[in-house]
Amino acid sequence: MTALFFVMLGFAAGAIPFGVIVARVLGVDIRGHGSGNIGATNVARVLGVAPGLIVLVLDAAKGALPVAAARGQAGDFRIVLATGAAAILGHCFSPWLGFRGGKGVATAFGVFLVLTPPLAALAVGVFALVLYVTRVPALGSLAGVAAIAAALVWTHQRELAMFALGTTALLLYTHRSNLGKLRRRPPVTRDP
Repeated sequence: MTALFFVMLGFAAGAIPFGVIVARVLGVDIRGHGSGNIGATNVARVLGVAPGLIVLVLDAAKGALPVAAARGQAGDFRIVLATGAAAILGHCFSPWLGFRGGKGVATAFGVFLVLTPPLAALAVGVFALVLYVTRVPALGSLAGVAAIAAALVWTHQRELAMFALGTTALLLYTHRSNLGKLRRRPPVTRDP
C-alpha cells in the first residue's frame, strides 16, 4: 500500500503541466509556439527567461518533492526509485495533456538532486560544457543524465545505476525528434 501511494503521488505530481499553466497565465498556449514543447527551454525561448526559470524550478520540484517524501517515509529504496520514475513518466506522459508532455529533463534533475546531489551537480556542469560547445540544449541535457548513469555504473551502485540508465533511455526517446533534426542539420562553426 505504501509503494502504491508514493508511486501515485509521484505520477500525480509529475503530471502537472507547469509549462502550460505558466504560459496560460501569460496568455499563451505554449504548445502552439516555438518547438511546441511544454518545458522550460521552450517557455524561455517564447516568453522570456523569467517564465522559463519559473517552469524549470516547478518541474524540478515535482520530481524532487515526492522522492524526498518517499525517502523520508517509505523505508524501502526501491519505493523511492519507483516514485522518481513515476514522477518523470508523469511529466512525459501527462493525462492532463492526452498522455503527452515534456522531455522530462527538469523533473529528472529534481529526482537526482534528492537521490544523489553530487552527481546532479556533475550533470549541471556537463550540461553547461556541452551547451557551450554545441549550442544545443538537448545534447547538454542528454550528456548530463548520461554522465550520472556512467558515474553510477563506474561506482557499482547497481540499483541507482539501473534507474539512471532507464532514465537516460527514456530521455533519448523523448528527444528523438530533436536528435533527428540534429542529424539533418549542418555542423555549427564558431567564429575564430
